[in-house]
Amino acid sequence: MVIPRELTLANAGSFLPAAGAGPAAGARIDLAPLERFDSAAVAVLLALRRGSGARPGFVNVPSKLRQLAALYGVDSLLFDAE
Repeated sequence: MVIPRELTLANAGSFLPAAGAGPAAGARIDLAPLERFDSAAVAVLLALRRGSGARPGFVNVPSKLRQLAALYGVDSLLFDAE
């Protein structure tokens, strides 16, 4: 699964269906490509975590995305302790 450069409210609704069935079990999704995002990105990541039951891991998480997830109190649901 390839994460787009931008994941905002404007394109989040089209990204999830394009992601298909979601990541495979044990998948590691690289978030390094993310340059522009908003709270919709947090919602998309939550949907990916619960959607397929595969619980993918996220790597190379932008620090601002981690801060945004913490603001909503879901960082521990999304990101493994490092």
